[in-house]
Amino acid sequence: MENFDKKLDVFWQIFYNQNGYIKVLTGLHNTLYIAIVGLAIGIVIGTLIAIVRVIPKDKRLPRILNGFCTFYVGMFRGTPMVVQLLVGYYVILPLIGVNMPALNVCVLVFGFNSGAYVSEIMRGGILSVDPGQMEAGRAVGLSYGVTMLKIVVPQAIKNILPTMGNEFITLIKETSVVSFVGAADLYVAFNYIGSNSYEFMVPYLVMAIIYIVLVALASMLIRLMERSLRKSDRRN
Repeated sequence: MENFDKKLDVFWQIFYNQNGYIKVLTGLHNTLYIAIVGLAIGIVIGTLIAIVRVIPKDKRLPRILNGFCTFYVGMFRGTPMVVQLLVGYYVILPLIGVNMPALNVCVLVFGFNSGAYVSEIMRGGILSVDPGQMEAGRAVGLSYGVTMLKIVVPQAIKNILPTMGNEFITLIKETSVVSFVGAADLYVAFNYIGSNSYEFMVPYLVMAIIYIVLVALASMLIRLMERSLRKSDRRN
């Protein structure tokens, strides 16, 4: 116990007296920024892909788009996130001559990766909506696209909210790999404290607790949203 107290004192000295908390706050901000914006990008991409994959394939263009979407989903679901980060930052960007901050690269890669998973989640949600909803929309004169976006997709989102919450939690945890391309996250912050104190037990323990708290808060928010949607369903 006495040994742990000494470790805690060393950690506190680096964390507070040597401004380690600034790095932790920066890492926390970047972790949430990457996860939230990445999920937002993923929802947009995933919704578009899901719509392409469920529309009738009686014309050539839908078949071509479906083939591209199938390849996209397979590529991002078939490779680890860290590989996608490394390839994007060290291979693709230099080849096309683009210089982009590591944080922005992480947001884009997380967004593209999330889009592949969200597309399957959204496709399942769309297929779970009663087909009569599409028929009703078409019967009142709405086009296929308008019916899908204004009637079917909103109902699908209600059905997939818990699964979408799991995707957000997954993104929060996977931000721990962004240090591979030089972005500052919680791991980088606590690794800095551990490296300067030559003691990693307490920094890594605190880091784990912060991730647990973030996931718990995200889970609570999702449950509140589900409860709100259930109340609106009962009122209707």
